[in-house]
Parts: sequence; structure tokens; C-alpha cells
Amino acid sequence: MREHHAGLVSGVVFGLVLVTAMLPVAASDLAAPGTTETRSTDEVVALTELRANLTELVDHPARRNESWSILAVSLDRGDTLFARAPDHALAPASNIKLFTTAAALEYLGVSHRFGTYLLADGPIRGGVLEGNLYLYGTGDPTLGTRFASMPAPALRALADTLELLGIHRVVGDVVGDGSYFSGPSAGYGWQPAYMNAWYATPSGALSVHENLVQVQVEPGVAGGPPELEFIPGGAGVAVLNEAVTGGSGRVRVVRSSYEGPIYISGAVTGSVTHAVPVGDPAMYTAALFRDILEERDIVVHGVARTIMDKNESPVTGPQAFAPLLEPDSQLRVLAEHRSRPLQEILEVINQRSHNFYTEQVLRATGRAAVGVGSAAAGGHAVRQVLARAGVDTTQVFIADGSGLSPYNQASAADFVALLTYVAASPYAEDFIASLPVAGEVRRFRRMRGTPAEGNLHAKTGTITRVSSLSGYVTAANGERIAFSIIGNNLGSVAQGKHIENVIGAQLASFDRAAVFTD
Repeated sequence: MREHHAGLVSGVVFGLVLVTAMLPVAASDLAAPGTTETRSTDEVVALTELRANLTELVDHPARRNESWSILAVSLDRGDTLFARAPDHALAPASNIKLFTTAAALEYLGVSHRFGTYLLADGPIRGGVLEGNLYLYGTGDPTLGTRFASMPAPALRALADTLELLGIHRVVGDVVGDGSYFSGPSAGYGWQPAYMNAWYATPSGALSVHENLVQVQVEPGVAGGPPELEFIPGGAGVAVLNEAVTGGSGRVRVVRSSYEGPIYISGAVTGSVTHAVPVGDPAMYTAALFRDILEERDIVVHGVARTIMDKNESPVTGPQAFAPLLEPDSQLRVLAEHRSRPLQEILEVINQRSHNFYTEQVLRATGRAAVGVGSAAAGGHAVRQVLARAGVDTTQVFIADGSGLSPYNQASAADFVALLTYVAASPYAEDFIASLPVAGEVRRFRRMRGTPAEGNLHAKTGTITRVSSLSGYVTAANGERIAFSIIGNNLGSVAQGKHIENVIGAQLASFDRAAVFTD
């Protein structure tokens, strides 16, 4: 797989040719960029045919109310193969993940691992911890999977450490410290319907099971409240239970606000289970860890609680990237868990379009770049990378890292500039390896049976009336192409994806004279 990617990026001529409109082949197109040679007739014909075919596709009368921004540029020749309103900023949906993952590679590095730490602030005497336990997170998105029936293996492993230390009692509290991140846990512009969606859970520096809990509601005494069970655990989840056992009516298990409790209402006549995002990720993690300790007969005298303000945290400091402790501090690390490398996390983000992973990585990137673990700081880091790629960042708006927000704004030219910049970077192979490949059965079935199959590496994107596809493809003559296709106000998202498929296949089929070299 790596050899294929290396072939895609080797020999790239860095630099993006700015374009303002899609033009037919003109006399100036007869000159090969960067050389004194003249394009052959066959090459001119190939360009003319490509542009005519794609123009006809995009200009179909059925699409007159749609907005498109499209650009395809040769990384080897530096010229524009096709363009349609390339500078027109539109909502790019999940293509914004390309911005987030590129910035993460630049600021965190491909080998970065997220740490989760178990600390204590008191001495251990006779198997008794005379103080509090702290769980300190730095944004690991992989600490447990969603819809799990058992608590995260990483939390259980941290609890194993206490057993190995002979601890059987904790005098203090179990404290979930989420102060490494700050600011809103949801993306700017996220719709109210996202509050209860499994694909739009809130972010948190200390998070487990993708901040999703399954609430099992069972009938209780007739006329009384139903019984609740949280799977895989975590009695500290905030709940407002107004449901009644018996009667008639549908059971609802929802949140009414992003930071609010889970609200249960309706009539309960049988067992029902709903998966709901949690409003306080650090509390959920701390409560779940306390449950794990009690299952091991480790008695905790205190409660599960949280710290979110860095000024109240015994760990977080303005320059802290991990628990950096003062020499005379009683607080010490008992154990730590490290995530898989960032490269594997980015593959999940781009191939599965994983929103929670992306939002965690955005905030961690902001923390690494400017010392603040917020979505706004992450957006600033992204804009810094885009500026290095030659993008006019005043025309780009970053509302979140995942693309769920309709307020994100970027153009095809912005994406192609980034793709060109990344193709010349030290992490080019890692970035391309994270992208879906056309024709893959599990992740990206599209364009099977065309020259794009096994060749085109690109990120998909979809929200209401929006579809996008941006990435790399190799032409029939071995020429490397960076492209971006963004459609808004689509009458049919499925038809939008058909257009992307046709463009991708045509670029993969493109064949002109062999690439010129100076």
C-alpha cells in the first residue's frame, strides 16, 4: 500500500496555479507550463475533450439552481485541467476533515499518542490511599468504543494498577480532570437534532466510549418511575426521569440541551434501550471508573466529581502538554494509558468519516499549536497551515473540525492548495494513506470498474443538500492530479455523487503526451 502512495507523491512540482474560471483550450494552452516546448495536437485534443465532457456534465439544465466549485490541477505540470467557480466558497461537509487531519499531522506528528493518566494526591499506607484519585485526559478519542457492553479495557487496565499496588480502599474522591480542553463541547452551528445523534457526541479531554451511553429502561412498580440501567455503566450520568410505569404512550430518552441531563418521559410497559450522548464526558468517565473499582472490591469513600477549569486542576498548566508535576508536589502518576499512533486515528477519521474522533483531534491540535484545547484554537491552527499553502484564509470559515456544521465555508481552490502543499510535505504518504480508495468494498465502493478503482484517494462529504469529494488521482499517463468537487443546494445528493464519480473516472482516464521535464 505504501509503495502505491509513494508513487503518487514522488516527483511533485510544488506550487498551485490560481485560476478564475473554466476556459476552453486557448492558444496559450499550446505552451507546456514551465518549458519552451509546445503541446502536441493530441494533448490539446485530450484537454479539449476533458473540459467539454465535464462542462456538459456540470451545466446540465437540471442543475441550474445548484452551486458548484470544482478544480483539478496537475501536480506534475502545474496547469489547470478543469475549473468551475474554483474560488467560490461553499459548505464542504466532511471534506473539512482534510483540513483537520493535515493540521494534526503538522502540529502533533504521525507518531503522536494520546495519554490518559491515573494520579493520586495522597500517600498509600496499609493498602489505603489517603487522598483522591485523578483521571486526567489529553483528548484520547479511542478510550473505549461506542455501544460497548463492558467498560473500556483501558479503564480496567488502570484499575488493575491499583490492585497491583495493593490498594483496597480510597479515602477521597475519584476526580475526572477534563481541563486540558476548554470551550464548547459541540461544534458551532450544530443543529438541535444532533444533540441525540450517535454521530455527533460532545468532545472532552477525558472521554470514554465516544461519550455515548446506553440507557436501559425497565418497568418498575405500576404508577411509579421505571428502573434505569446504564450500559456499560456510570451511575454519575445526569438524568431527569419523569417516565411512569404502565399506561400508554411512547418512551422518550433524549437530551434537551447540549450540556443538559438525559430526559426520560412517557409510559413504560416493557424494556427499551436508547443510546444517548452524555452532557458531561469527564463525569461519565469518572463515574464509570468508580464503578470498576467497586467491582474489584476497592472501596471508594468519596464521590465521582470533575474538574474542568485549568486553574482548579492540580495538573493542567498554561504550557502543560502532559502532566508536568512540580518536584515537591504530592500528586504523582500511578499509571498511564497511551492510544494507538495518530496515523491510525486519522485513518478512522478519513475512511469512516468519524466526527467524534475529528473533534477530539481538532482540539488537541489547537492545544499543541497555541496552548489552548478548544475548537477555536484548533481552527486557528488549521488556518495557519492553509496560509502556508497559499490560501487566502479570510475567505475560509471553520465552524468545526468534522464538517457537520453548515457554516463551514471553503472553495475547491482552497482544498487543492492544501492538497498540493501536503503532497510536497514530509507527511505526504501518511496523509494519503489515511484516505479512502475508490472501489474499496468496505469504505468506498464507488467508481468500481473504472480507471479510478484502486487509484483515486479522496475524502467524501455529505450533509443536507451538500456533497463533496477531494483528493488525488493518477491519470492514464501517470500524471498526478489534485482535485476538489463541492456541490451545494443540490436537488439530489445521490446525483451529486454521480457527478463526482464521473469526474473522478474521467480524470483517471485522462491521457495526454508524456509529462515534460526540464
